[in-house]
Amino acid sequence: MTTTAELLKGAAELFPDEVVTQAHVRHLDLPLGAGRFALITLDNGLDHTKPTTFGPQSLANLNTALDQVEKEAADGAVVGVGITGKPFIFAVGADLKGIELLKRRDDALAIGRGGHDVFRRLRSLGVPTFAYYNGAAMGGGVEVGLHCTYRTVSSAIPAFSLPEVFLGLVPGWGGCTLLPNLIGAERAVSVIIENSLNQNRQLKGGQVYDLGIADALFDGADFLEQSLSWTAAVLKGQIQVVRPDMDRGAAWDEAVAKGRAFADSKVHRAAPAAYRALDIIAAAKDGDLSAGFAAEDEALADLMMGGELRAGVYAFNLVQKRAKRPAGAPDKSLARPVTKVGVVGAGLMASQLALLFARRLEVPVVLTDIDQERVDKGVGYVHGEIDKLLLKGRVNRDKANRLKGLVSGSLDKDAAFGDADFVIEAVFEEIGVKQQVFAEVEAVVKPETILATNTSSLSVSEMASKLEHPERVVGFHFFNPVAVLPLLEIVRGAETDDAALATAFAVAKKLKKTAVLTKDAPAFVVNRILTRFMGEIQNIIDDGTPIETAEKAIEPLGLPMSPLVLLELVGPAIGLHVSQTLHAAFPDRFTVSPNLAAVVEAGKRGFYVYDSGTPELDPEVAALLVQGDTVLTEQQVRDRVLDAVTREIGIMLEDGVVAEAQDIDLSLITGAGWPFHLGGITPYLDREGVSERVNGKRFLPPGMASVPA
Repeated sequence: MTTTAELLKGAAELFPDEVVTQAHVRHLDLPLGAGRFALITLDNGLDHTKPTTFGPQSLANLNTALDQVEKEAADGAVVGVGITGKPFIFAVGADLKGIELLKRRDDALAIGRGGHDVFRRLRSLGVPTFAYYNGAAMGGGVEVGLHCTYRTVSSAIPAFSLPEVFLGLVPGWGGCTLLPNLIGAERAVSVIIENSLNQNRQLKGGQVYDLGIADALFDGADFLEQSLSWTAAVLKGQIQVVRPDMDRGAAWDEAVAKGRAFADSKVHRAAPAAYRALDIIAAAKDGDLSAGFAAEDEALADLMMGGELRAGVYAFNLVQKRAKRPAGAPDKSLARPVTKVGVVGAGLMASQLALLFARRLEVPVVLTDIDQERVDKGVGYVHGEIDKLLLKGRVNRDKANRLKGLVSGSLDKDAAFGDADFVIEAVFEEIGVKQQVFAEVEAVVKPETILATNTSSLSVSEMASKLEHPERVVGFHFFNPVAVLPLLEIVRGAETDDAALATAFAVAKKLKKTAVLTKDAPAFVVNRILTRFMGEIQNIIDDGTPIETAEKAIEPLGLPMSPLVLLELVGPAIGLHVSQTLHAAFPDRFTVSPNLAAVVEAGKRGFYVYDSGTPELDPEVAALLVQGDTVLTEQQVRDRVLDAVTREIGIMLEDGVVAEAQDIDLSLITGAGWPFHLGGITPYLDREGVSERVNGKRFLPPGMASVPA
């Protein structure tokens, strides 16, 4: 039989570039005369910006450390064993770079079994074991602690999670089996399924304790010292850790059923990971840990060799790495300082922008509009939102007062913008209006002031064409709601210079936004793709396919909402305007739906009403619809929509709208909530064979967002 060491040695050979974590063993005498104690510290030798991970060699190092402490425990040399991490980091799980390299299911199975074989030794050392969650803990970092007898957690931990389902995996080194047996099925489903599918929501230290994952909560400042004192008290019998009895009856089954319903609402059975995790949680009801671990191994092996995980890792890398180094951004040394911001307009979008600039840049922000009432309303909105942050404890009183003091309004553009370094307009989406606004602003600002437009579809070059200095105009397109969606499309106009562009990227970074550089093409990236997507669905409905069929056809993609619910969120009027803009630019591919125009003219906010709590076609909208007699099946709808989107993305890449397909995916993930399990859109189109059928080639090379050949 293959030993753990042999398993890990074979896996390590597949992953020569692993950032290796050491497992340092040191000994100390516990307080209260509790005895000699072995403490294992996980550390990759790098600072907290390079979190500790578990690749095969790292697991082998922990295995060697456990060999040592197991012998010491057997010899009576230690009374207990603890495990902790380097400053600010406990451990953040498996090394995803290694997973990307796997080509065979047997190798994937070896990774699962190797992790289990090492971690489960903490359960059988012959002395009590303790995990001290001193810093960020995710995935396998959480799981190694679950194998210990006791756990403490720092109140300062900012991030604690089992994010595997979010990426397309299951918590496969004990998480699916041990967590429900520790805190019950309902809480485990919340952590493993609900938090993961809610954009990888993180727990803080106090929540980890409240859930019962940790047995004690201590301050971050002297966390290890307090944890060791607590350990001594436990070993001396002065503290008894009492855990609640598990309800292994109907409540367990109900929790799993609730998890399945939640997964259905998020991924519509289009991604397998959540369901595999729930199957293991369901089976864990009988408390058979060995069977649970074996099921985790099999699930890991299957999922590691599937498209969802590869797409999930690809998406994770886009958001974590490519987003930090935007393709095509000029040298950051060219960026000009921004010490004051002007906002033209005081409506909802402009007010959201003012709030964001004030919070992130902490510089004066001045709004203007056509009358005092609008200006006062805009400033009042910003101040009201700051008050809400104060009530939620997100800012203290001093910070709230300081932020309010930074935001003001004025009808006098000269006084408002004369000393501003960056002025952004968020006025009505009409080219003449925007040209007039920029002409008025240019007349009063400094020669080097950057002029930014939040246009969603109009030409930045045309907007700047009548200015004396068009080189300082840049597109700066946010997505609504501004505080939630990370994407910022930065648009280079025909005359935009590197200094303006570099300043835009520097500001985007301070705003904590994901910036993607796009060519000045109609509707840029996200709105162009979504409009082609939505336009084809509207064409299909107009031609005669029932709305229910058209909506249901898209469910296998597992999108966060159906197309018409998305249209409702965007606003039918905005959707119509963007479709008109794109129809004018590309009349052969983009249409203007007469039914959508009728809905907008009638003043309807969407196609649905929610009187019963679920979306139902609004009878008033139904009465407006004029449809043909061409009825498509769900498969025909899906094929036609995906073919249209695939063709459009191919044209965008040929025209250089963005640098690479990865920028398309990054934009859709961060600007439209496109699912991680799809990897955006292009890996899905490659995986389904659509890109080769429509364009004659894949968007991404084999092995990127897919299993290597």
